[in-house]
Amino acid sequence: MSSLRLILMAAAAGMMAGAVQAAPPPKGGHGDLARLKAEAARVSIVRDDWGIAHVHGKTDADAVFGMIYAQAEDDFNRVEMNYVTALGRTAEAEGQAAIWADLRYKLFVDPVDLKAKYAQSPDWLKALMNGWADGLNFYLATHPGTHPKVIRHFEPWMALSFTEGSIGGDIEKYVALPQLEAFYGDPQTAEAKAAVQAKIELAEADALKFKEPSGSNGMALGPQVTKNGHALLLINPHTSFYFRSELQMTSDEGLDAYGAATWGQFFIYQGFNSHDGWMHTSTGADTVDEFAETIVKQDGKLFYRHGSELKPVAVSTITVPYRTPEGGMASKSFTVFRTHHGPIVKAQGGKWIAIALMNKPIAALEQSFGRTKTHDLPSFLKVAELDANSSNNTLFADDKGETALLLPQFMPKRDNRFDWTKPVDGADPAADWQGMTPFADMPKVVNPKDGWVYNSNDSPWNASGAESPKASAFPRYMDQVGSNPRTPHAMKVLSGHSGFTLQTLIDADFDPWLPEFSRLIPKLTAAYDALPASDPMKTKLAEPIAALHAWDCRWSAASTETSLAVGFGEALFAKSAKPAKAGGVNVYDYMAERTTPADKLEALAESADRLTADFGTWKVAWGEINRFQRIDDAIAPHFDDAKPSIPVPFASAQWGSLASFGAKRYPDTKKYYGSSGNSFVAVVEFGPKVHARAVTAGGESGDPTSKHFTDEAQRYASGDFREVYYYPDQLVGHTERTYHPGS
Repeated sequence: MSSLRLILMAAAAGMMAGAVQAAPPPKGGHGDLARLKAEAARVSIVRDDWGIAHVHGKTDADAVFGMIYAQAEDDFNRVEMNYVTALGRTAEAEGQAAIWADLRYKLFVDPVDLKAKYAQSPDWLKALMNGWADGLNFYLATHPGTHPKVIRHFEPWMALSFTEGSIGGDIEKYVALPQLEAFYGDPQTAEAKAAVQAKIELAEADALKFKEPSGSNGMALGPQVTKNGHALLLINPHTSFYFRSELQMTSDEGLDAYGAATWGQFFIYQGFNSHDGWMHTSTGADTVDEFAETIVKQDGKLFYRHGSELKPVAVSTITVPYRTPEGGMASKSFTVFRTHHGPIVKAQGGKWIAIALMNKPIAALEQSFGRTKTHDLPSFLKVAELDANSSNNTLFADDKGETALLLPQFMPKRDNRFDWTKPVDGADPAADWQGMTPFADMPKVVNPKDGWVYNSNDSPWNASGAESPKASAFPRYMDQVGSNPRTPHAMKVLSGHSGFTLQTLIDADFDPWLPEFSRLIPKLTAAYDALPASDPMKTKLAEPIAALHAWDCRWSAASTETSLAVGFGEALFAKSAKPAKAGGVNVYDYMAERTTPADKLEALAESADRLTADFGTWKVAWGEINRFQRIDDAIAPHFDDAKPSIPVPFASAQWGSLASFGAKRYPDTKKYYGSSGNSFVAVVEFGPKVHARAVTAGGESGDPTSKHFTDEAQRYASGDFREVYYYPDQLVGHTERTYHPGS
């Protein structure tokens, strides 16, 4: 047995040594209140002067009880709605319009199956799930003014529906609702068919619209490029705002994790402990596949072809309850189908399309919590052997100076002859998944000599300069997206640099260069220069062209050129997205290389005209347009030009900004308002003691009357990170309240 394997086994044994026996599951409602009060007495919560909860429990399960209670205090609505979504119960709150979204989830998430998996779970994981349900039920028991929309009592097995493996993200990304409705709705009339087709076309058009990329930036720096000789980690997820809660959870069993927890989950998803840290970015690798099934009907039964066999199509019924307009409840039942590849989600080209994706809730929850108790790279890799992360690349750093980039551990091994970006022939056995790809066969970067590794939802082929893995050495499905405009930006701020500190790492992430405009504007000015003097555009665009020609392609709140360029880029994107997709071309390459000179000039004219119409001139400072505003805690954001807002200098990641602010105009606004991009952002130094700084969009509380609703907004907009109070002595003088849950 290899020495590494022995190290990994020892690390795992150490991590599990603190496992506790499962506590009994909640018996239901307020009748179990005495037991819940005793559990709460074992938990303490310290709220610091930013409203952030520092939770301590005697056991890990106690810490879970306290951290989920604290989350419920801050924003119970988001906690509940995440599970309403994951369990396919949105229509119970929102009515018939949500039926198809619920059916989509119920194709993969079955309460009967989750209850069985809960029973099969190891005792230590059951204890955590029990603590999770207890914490939420105790919150509801002690807050009678909170009125759940759907879930009035939480059961431990529910935690298995939302494990960040990430089945939820995969379901929503790859299963389109209009196609699902077209298949299972089976519209009979011409009018009904036309209505469904209109939804499909609308969804396809919406997919081509300019929008902020979902994903993140992560950077891990080794001791050789840092001032203090300690590894540094940048944690910069790009999500919708208020998507996660910032907190710390500790226990007497060795848990001591700080960072961002997605509302309702009982583990730190992006964060660190006293020894190591982890940052996830949405991967460009392909871990979800579609199979085109050949359906044969014989003697009234359905079969599908697989090699020389006809296999029976599995048929079952799914019932979706929904709220009626009158406030009562009704339900709709669907006969659904699946093959060994997965559930049928649409029809295409005369075939039924089955989808295969990761669905390992126990392992995913074990991995998500387990990584928070790792202490070095070998122990982190041991947890990763659960192979239950399907959608994320991971940046890692630790106090031993080790750094790494890992791709998703759930990576089906497939025949590289197939084009996995499209549905493959389900009748061909060669297309079946062939188990998981071994870790040794995956692209990765571990302890690069140049000292830096990064990822920004792009391929790993540029992750660490010359030490990056080579695309030619791996199957095509290891990357399906290539690079994006953040790739050259990250390489510019990292390659060849040294002496990094926490502040200079922040500065690198907030570097204002917009690489995509450095690429586009020379082509735009060349198109202008080629115009004959008699062309009306020559006069109309003279000043805008001169301004962009002189611009350094760097955002700032005062920059009028940023405003003009962003409008130009959005207009050119609108002209490019559809033909780029049809031609299988990267949209950025299409914008730069395939749009005509007239396209580029028309896009600039559109930008100048719109700015003039909205603000009276095209010379509008970017900070006057690009704004942060938080009016209330509604999950679907809305904005108002007449209400106070804050200027934000940084721009969309679409143009290569590492600090991302996904802003747009809304139907009733002229200004741009952000609702995604930088959310919780942190930098961490792993020395003898961990040192971290962080900032979050808006504030920790979801209560508009709380001072912590927007107390970080100005810091967020200016990139002014605050100190993280990780150790108890750091909380001295920075504590607002210390209490037990329920007190």
